[in-house]
Amino acid sequence: MSLDITNVNGGHEIAPPTQNKKELLCLLKLLKKYHLKGTEEQLCQEANVSSAELSGICEGEVKAVLSAVLSLGGSEHERTQTHGSYGAESKAATEANAAEALAKFIGDDDFDAQQYEQAYEELRTFVEESLDIYKHELSMVLYPILVQIYFKMLASGQVDKARAFIEKYKSDLDGYYIEGLFNLLLISKPEELLDNDLVAAMETDKFVIRMSRDAHSLFKRHIQDRRQELVADIVAKYLHFDTYEGMARNKLQCVATAGSHTGDAKRQDNKIRVYYGLLKEVDFQTLTTPAPAPEEEDDDPDAPDRPKKKKPKKDPLLSKKSKSDPNAPAIDRIPLPELKDTDKLLKLKALRESTKRLPLNKDQLPSAVFYTVLNSMQGVTCAEISDDSTMLACGFGDSTVRIWSLTPAKLRALKDADALRELDKESADINARMLDERSGEMTRSFLGHTGPVYRCAFAPEMNLLLSCSEDTTIRLWSLLTWSCVVTYRGHLYPVWDVRFAPHGYYFVSCSYDKTARLWATDSNQALRVFVGHLSDVDCVQFHPNSNYVATGSSDRTVRLWDVLTGQSVRLMTGHKGTVSSLAFSACGRYLASGAVDHNIIVWDLSNGSLVTTLLRHTSTVSTITFSRDGTLLAAAGLDNNLTLWDFHKLTDDYLSNQITVSHHQDENDEDVYLLRTFPSKNSPFVALHFTRRNLLMCVGLFKS
Repeated sequence: MSLDITNVNGGHEIAPPTQNKKELLCLLKLLKKYHLKGTEEQLCQEANVSSAELSGICEGEVKAVLSAVLSLGGSEHERTQTHGSYGAESKAATEANAAEALAKFIGDDDFDAQQYEQAYEELRTFVEESLDIYKHELSMVLYPILVQIYFKMLASGQVDKARAFIEKYKSDLDGYYIEGLFNLLLISKPEELLDNDLVAAMETDKFVIRMSRDAHSLFKRHIQDRRQELVADIVAKYLHFDTYEGMARNKLQCVATAGSHTGDAKRQDNKIRVYYGLLKEVDFQTLTTPAPAPEEEDDDPDAPDRPKKKKPKKDPLLSKKSKSDPNAPAIDRIPLPELKDTDKLLKLKALRESTKRLPLNKDQLPSAVFYTVLNSMQGVTCAEISDDSTMLACGFGDSTVRIWSLTPAKLRALKDADALRELDKESADINARMLDERSGEMTRSFLGHTGPVYRCAFAPEMNLLLSCSEDTTIRLWSLLTWSCVVTYRGHLYPVWDVRFAPHGYYFVSCSYDKTARLWATDSNQALRVFVGHLSDVDCVQFHPNSNYVATGSSDRTVRLWDVLTGQSVRLMTGHKGTVSSLAFSACGRYLASGAVDHNIIVWDLSNGSLVTTLLRHTSTVSTITFSRDGTLLAAAGLDNNLTLWDFHKLTDDYLSNQITVSHHQDENDEDVYLLRTFPSKNSPFVALHFTRRNLLMCVGLFKS
């Protein structure tokens, strides 16, 4: 059930500006002139333009538009004259559009700021005097209405009055909204409203408030009063109520999912089914079992006493067949790379090593080893440890990437071409023979970026490394030739994070341009562009089954995207600051996110609900990871503390006390699930990594 709301623009379609239509028709005329029929028809269809409208455009108009926009044709004097007249018309049209847009903000020819302030004061009094059971849900309407009145005052040119209005009432709001209000107070001119991201978000996306039906009925009765017509108009245009049956939520439950610039997530945002299960493992038995020898006759008269050959024993580790998960996607849902024999052997090695894994629980915590980077003049911006725990990669502020070997084995390069030709390609140890022993070094450097490197990521096969930078590019480096193989361009602004898919081949990146992008290593064009966040996307993570991607943003939301369709299938709100880190549980059902608000939130991907909020850190949570068996959650941050949480107990409590989407659990006592806190002396944590045997490896930067 939701409140009936008119279009954000007042229910009227906005006709495209005449100048823009003219430019479009000139472009179509040009396409027709050069016989680009397919492009012309497609553009006509998308722009809803008929071919008959082109007859009114003459060659002179096409040339004038081209001269103005592309500075083509005619003498220098004609070009300047044409450009000047066109520029004046364009400026006038822009100013007219700006005035029209600001008029829509005001929405009332007889705008009276005093009346709006009085209406807000009455609404505030109504909320304060309401019953305690409804007060917390009703108070959620104050922030969006306060902001919309502020927009109207600014648009009318009353900048000082608008600021005084915010300063007067901001103390009524929860602290997590103050940052957004502070950014709005920086707006000094009405025209700046049109270019502000937060303003655009609140204008285009209705602010969502989850509210019980009883509280919603009380609120509707209040705004039906004649004196509340101004508030009712704002509610109709800019608010969406997601109502539910049952008791109203208490303050903790309301605050748990609040904080996003556009309110709570709608229930329909989390309705699509998510296949969070894991894909079936590779059948290693076929790889390791030798081909059967040709059968020999047992009744050989010359050797009657020869003993019979014993059949080779099956490895019990490999004979275990993985059960099919009903929540797993089809194996062919997205095209995955076919595993080579070398890849299967790597997986087999990992599987054998996992049998020596230490089971973790509250009585048996992991050992932790801390790698501290010293004497880094430009500062460590990121760190990553390879899946087999043999290499460490760090990105630096001076645009370099450095790789260290964490074992006595040195980092070797390929032999030269002549030496490679002489090798027996059929030999079992061909991979080892390809490497030159004399080239071994304990550390290597990559140079190529022209800005700070913000993330490094090893490929699952450990033969490639990705890095992303402020220079807007992503680079793929070979760990065999120790050189840059590909530079991927597509983002328009700094790239904050990049991650390989667990199955290889695909990788995902995110940027200040508010998008995340899916790539394949053999294509320099993005396969998918994930658009929906209202601010820059700061962190990204692949789901263990490679079918989904999670993103965290400065708009304080976490989203889950379907790799196949490019569609957002989960929207999760609850953080009160920029989301800085993400990690999927070993089973694939849960997602943990850390943020600048010092909180760790665990989400259930089956329905998009908040499981719990873990409170202990006193600064940004910069890195999160799960143990290999999925029983522990490790988190660390800029407060120089590493925390270990009992994730097994947390999920057991959640599943035994299943909650509805409208009612979230209260924040738990922080000591219920906290197992241990490890402080570093003076080193903020940059990365965490569990080895295949469940040893915890940490990387940090020494702060002098």
